[in-house]
Amino acid sequence: MDLDAYTFVHKPSWDRLDQLASRGKRLSGAEADELVRRYRLASQQLARLQTREADPELIAGLSAVLTRARGRILSARIDTLREIGYFFSHRFPAAVYRAWPWWLSVATVFLLGSAALAAWVANSAAARRHLGLDTDTDALTRPGGEFETYYYEHSHDAFAAKVWTNNAWVSAMALFLGVLMLPVVYLLFMNALNLGVSAGLMAEAGRLGPFFGWLLPHGMLELTAIFVAGGAGLKLGWTLIDPGRESRPKALARQGRATAVIALGLVGVLLVSGFLEGFVTPSGLPTALRVGIGALAELGFLAYVFGRGRVAVRELEAGIGPEHITGYSIEKGPEAVVGVATS
Repeated sequence: MDLDAYTFVHKPSWDRLDQLASRGKRLSGAEADELVRRYRLASQQLARLQTREADPELIAGLSAVLTRARGRILSARIDTLREIGYFFSHRFPAAVYRAWPWWLSVATVFLLGSAALAAWVANSAAARRHLGLDTDTDALTRPGGEFETYYYEHSHDAFAAKVWTNNAWVSAMALFLGVLMLPVVYLLFMNALNLGVSAGLMAEAGRLGPFFGWLLPHGMLELTAIFVAGGAGLKLGWTLIDPGRESRPKALARQGRATAVIALGLVGVLLVSGFLEGFVTPSGLPTALRVGIGALAELGFLAYVFGRGRVAVRELEAGIGPEHITGYSIEKGPEAVVGVATS
């Protein structure tokens, strides 16, 4: 290789890299992408020069340029609002969409199990005795009983905050205990048991209609969030058993990042369901309207996951990144910036 010719051809690119790295003002999205691209290329070129025993001053000069570029990449600021927008337009829906076979399976088993348990409790006195339920459930199931007053005995805002905190905790447990799998199965089983027993007792009292009238306005979205958390948690645990073609630590790290994204996004989903449970469920609106509001929230979330999520997955797999966010690589997002800087 003719080192003089090689230097002559590539020096304009190195000068441009130095210009971008040394610029005092903030880079635009396109300039940030150019910085990362030229940094990668210059790193490869420096490696070639080092193997050819090029002039030490040339190597030192190019190394200094790369050092400045690395510092600029790592210190690049990300517009917070745009980063939040990218999280909800790409990262969260894509992570939930990729996990859909897991959480849809959880939902199917959970609902079928709850329905079977409800039918057993409603039609069998022996089942109620076996589960240790009181023979007199009138205090729970009668109009204005404990099942109904649970939703309006506290102020709306305090109740919404309590529900949100509790559901967020349950979801977090399901997500991050997923690596052990059995705790998630137990958590889901206990929730299915509580739902099935409540439904069975209300059905036995002839009040299944009011049961759904109180449950569905918030319960559709709330249960879906729990299904997503449980499914993602189990997927994390299964990655430990079957990491695929990746090494086990690498596969766990990758799936762990996806799990963390889902956990963060579900905070917002559960905030909406908590609002519904605190303000819509106990409101004086007609039952059909309250259930309709809950159904709209549920359909909106499913459309968001299977619509926006599918598109986001295609864009991410095609290497389309958030060009408008300074500091991101157009190919791999922020991880690529860090990866380049540490190469």
